[in-house]
Amino acid sequence: MGWIYLLAAGIAEIGWAVGLKYTEGFTRALPTALTVLSMVVSLWLLGLALRDLPLGTAYAIWTGIGTVGTVVLGIMLFGEAATALRLACVGLILAGIVGLKLATPA
Repeated sequence: MGWIYLLAAGIAEIGWAVGLKYTEGFTRALPTALTVLSMVVSLWLLGLALRDLPLGTAYAIWTGIGTVGTVVLGIMLFGEAATALRLACVGLILAGIVGLKLATPA
């Protein structure tokens, strides 16, 4: 169950990271409220995942999911650069996530 919580926590992290862009410096009430809610949900789910998973592994995967998802959405939603080098670096992060998952007992 820890891996499911961790995946959900990572998705919620993507939500708050992207949500920060929409808050416009926390000047817009609804995007700010949704972003803060996503932060709370993300940390709560990470806490649940940590009951079953090692701290270092869970934290690295949580931030990795957030990083990869935020970069992808930044490209899709905000027209950020999708250079080969940038995508290769994201691929390395993704490889690290998969590696940590494979190296951690279930």
